[in-house]
Amino acid sequence: MIATIVRTFIIYCFVSLCVRIMGKRQLGQLQPGELVITILISEIAATPITDTNQPILNTAISLMLLVSFEIISSLIARKSLKFRYASDGKPITIIKNGKLNQQNLKTLRFTIDEVLSALRQKDVFDINDVEYAVVETNGTLSVLLKQSKQPLSQETYQSPKKTTDAPCVVIIDGKIIESSLEDSPVTLDEINRRLEKDKTSTKNILLMTVTKSKRFMTISKER
Repeated sequence: MIATIVRTFIIYCFVSLCVRIMGKRQLGQLQPGELVITILISEIAATPITDTNQPILNTAISLMLLVSFEIISSLIARKSLKFRYASDGKPITIIKNGKLNQQNLKTLRFTIDEVLSALRQKDVFDINDVEYAVVETNGTLSVLLKQSKQPLSQETYQSPKKTTDAPCVVIIDGKIIESSLEDSPVTLDEINRRLEKDKTSTKNILLMTVTKSKRFMTISKER
């Protein structure tokens, strides 16, 4: 009995330390790889608690290896956009300009019931009120309402006829997102001209977005 209590306490402290080292987010915000690590940690940590013949050292080594894998993959993902997309996937738009993209729903294997349920969790009960809806890489749904359905603000009060102008991401971490250019209101040449005007280059850009009205927003990398 005493041995079980001591082992449980040791494992609890060690798992808490591992989670602290990883510095991860809430469960609903975990990326696929992070969720796998979390599940494996829970399974490995439970073994020496239920089986007193299992050495704690073996468990500690396994947990530290998993933590190391997660930290290394996070560092690689931070440096490589391709690795990030390969491990975490890409956000997928299921509603664009108020129109439901049924092909993307098939890709995600989402039913219309699941979409409606996710919208209700965002306090949206009419799909016709949605201008854009994006399924993020962690499975959550981000929603942009049509201008007429958005809460009234000083800006919308002064410009009531202004349409929703959702930004399109064209550059991330110094890389041009070619898949976004299909939906972008600007061409690659226009992006390059903008970079020339700002006297910078793609590799110096952390984030660049552009709206339908061709308003650019740029965040440069810190040196």
